Formats: sequence, structure tokens, C-alpha cells
Amino acid sequence: MKWALTVGRFVIILTETIALAAFLYRFSLDQELIDLHGKIKEKQAIVKLLKENEDTYRSLQTTLTNAKALSETGKESATIYTNITNFASNNISLTNLSMSTDQVKIVAQTQSVGVLTNFIKALKEYPKIRAVSIDKIENKTANATILISITATLKNQLATAK
Repeated sequence: MKWALTVGRFVIILTETIALAAFLYRFSLDQELIDLHGKIKEKQAIVKLLKENEDTYRSLQTTLTNAKALSETGKESATIYTNITNFASNNISLTNLSMSTDQVKIVAQTQSVGVLTNFIKALKEYPKIRAVSIDKIENKTANATILISITATLKNQLATAK
């Protein structure tokens, strides 16, 4: 009986010591949990702060991509304008030259059928033009000029550059 009481006291003391140690360890775990929550909130604040910078950066990237595409389209358009005006000799007067993403509309006048034929042939042979359509030909006998309206369909170069 004395032995049972002595061993029983040690078991109770050991159990209470383990329970007390677990209780104190719980406080340290709670403190770590609080510290981790604090670190998470700090990192969330940093991410939230940098989100605006990220949005700005992505917006700038999109703007730069669009600007590059427009620049390439502009260069291509300028090249096509220059080449078409070079096809027109001194004997052809371009009244109107307009371009969209898929076609070029030309209104011109000349006094010679041969010059007009050479101009149309040059347009048909131009590698950036897929088809040439003569919309209107008008012969003005009063001043001996030929008015012509032409639509040239472009190969998809300007449309794909956008």
C-alpha cells in the first residue's frame, strides 16, 4: 500500500508535469501562430502595395506592344503609299489616295491611255497587292483627260500587323 501510494504520487506528479509542460508549450505555439499571422499580414500588405505597380507594368507592356504594332503598320502603310506614288509617272496626277487595313483606293487622272495602262500593270505586279479593281473610268473630252477610280486589295499584311 505504501508502495502504491508512493508510485501513485510519482505518476500524478509526472502527469501534472507533462500537462503543465504541454500547457506552457501551447503558449509558445500560440505566440508562433501570432507571429506567423503578423508576417502574413505584412506580406499581404507588400503584395497589395506592389499590385498597383504590377498593373501599371502590365498596362505599359500592353501599350508598348500596341505601339510597336502600330509603328510597324505605319511603316508598312508609308512604304505602300510611297511605292504607289512612285508607280504614278509625271503624266498621272493622283487626286486621292486613301488606305484602310485591307485596301487602297486611288483616284487619278491622266491624258494618256498608255500611261494609265502602265500604272495599272505596275499595281497588279506589286507584291503587296492581291487584286486590282477598276471602279470607274471617265473620259473628259473637254480637256482630254481620263479620270479613273481604282480599288487595290492588299494582301493581309496590314490587318495582321495590328
